[in-house]
Amino acid sequence: MNASQRKRKRRVWVWSGITFGILLILIIGGVVVVEGHGKAIAASRLAKVKRGDIIKSVVATGPVHPITQVEVKSKASGIVEKLYVDTNQRVVKGQKLAQLDQQEILAQVAAQRAQLAGAEANVTTARANVSEDRVNASAPDLPMYRQTFQRNQTMFHDGLVSQQTFDNAQRDYLAALNKQQVARAQIYVDLAKLRQAQAQVQQAKASLEQLQEELSYTTLVAPIDGVVLSRDVQVGDAVSSILVLGSTATRVMTIGNINQVYVKGKVDESDIGSVYLGQPAVIHIQSFPNRIFHGNVTKIAPMGVDKDNVTTFEVRVSIDNPGHEIKAAMTANAEIRVAEHKNTLIVPEQALVYNSTKQAFVDIPDAKVKSGMRRVPVTVGISNGSEAEILKGLTAGQIVVLQQ
Repeated sequence: MNASQRKRKRRVWVWSGITFGILLILIIGGVVVVEGHGKAIAASRLAKVKRGDIIKSVVATGPVHPITQVEVKSKASGIVEKLYVDTNQRVVKGQKLAQLDQQEILAQVAAQRAQLAGAEANVTTARANVSEDRVNASAPDLPMYRQTFQRNQTMFHDGLVSQQTFDNAQRDYLAALNKQQVARAQIYVDLAKLRQAQAQVQQAKASLEQLQEELSYTTLVAPIDGVVLSRDVQVGDAVSSILVLGSTATRVMTIGNINQVYVKGKVDESDIGSVYLGQPAVIHIQSFPNRIFHGNVTKIAPMGVDKDNVTTFEVRVSIDNPGHEIKAAMTANAEIRVAEHKNTLIVPEQALVYNSTKQAFVDIPDAKVKSGMRRVPVTVGISNGSEAEILKGLTAGQIVVLQQ
């Protein structure tokens, strides 16, 4: 090889090195130069059409609620004397939760029992009077007085007895007859008194039962099986009656059944048609970033709520929670899967652009176009918010331009 050939060879190597360096700089700088007269497109704006699986989901975000939750309020007013349970403690229906002071109501119960005893004594007396009246009304001695009077009357006409003897016999008979008539009338009076006394007994019993019922109100018991979610009073606190103040009465405790919980979220009206009862869902809870929970749709509100011109529907997704790991009021995202397509063409959602008629397009690099890209129409399938399915217009491996 002569000197001239060696010199030409060195020039080739030099220019090759310079060209390679320029390409390397362009690659490192993230710029791809489109052949021809097209403009440069940043590599970060390019994506490849690929094949894969895509899942369309509806996400309902909201707090976690116990499947059953009850606020425990007292029917009686008073001072908290004892508290038998604390937060996070399991309770069963009927179990004692708290005790209010009973001193005043116990005194009222004792007084009413004494009044009942007095009323019952009055009934006993009235019954005895009625029995006595009935004996007097039967007048067992009246036949004897009648016979004596009739006999003396005959003997008086025959001149065998004096006028005084006859008058005495007549007086005794009429007195016995009058006593019988008085006794018969008195029966009705004493029967009325008996009924009145019996009514007083019933009234006293009813008052006693009412006081005993009020006494039972001072002992608060669990209305359901569950867990104490909150305890809102301490010993010595005053408690107001729900019968007097209604919903503003003192809340003593909150009990919930958290063996099953639910996420209460909202779904846009454009997606609610794809949601149905029993539909499976995947739940992500912020407190458990590395865990996935599974549930099902158990309630869909029949009426939407319009806010800021956006209509949403309440959806409940229930989750089994036997270990009570999920706590009430935790924030959760319930991902309800409405469609899943496998081995389909997928592009980033950012690659899509729509015209006024909602026709979808993508831009693909084209060196023959001054802008460096050419817009082509595509048919879009389902989307998951970050990626979209392409049913028509592209092939796997093609490069698309992401919209800025």
